[in-house]
Amino acid sequence: MKNGLRYSLAIVILQLAAAVLPAAERLPIVASGEQRAQIKSLDILDRPNRPLHVYGNTVRRRASR
Repeated sequence: MKNGLRYSLAIVILQLAAAVLPAAERLPIVASGEQRAQIKSLDILDRPNRPLHVYGNTVRRRASR
């Protein structure tokens, strides 16, 4: 029962995150290839926010306050 509820909650969160940004501005949750190398070369404060990247998003949010 709890696993089903967690799964449903995860789906809802992903749908809400996808609805927030227009398709042109969305970054994949898991970057690969050239895009991954480009993101990794940036300082953590300069990286874009991405859904489910809690640590990096939190660091950037706290640094901007």
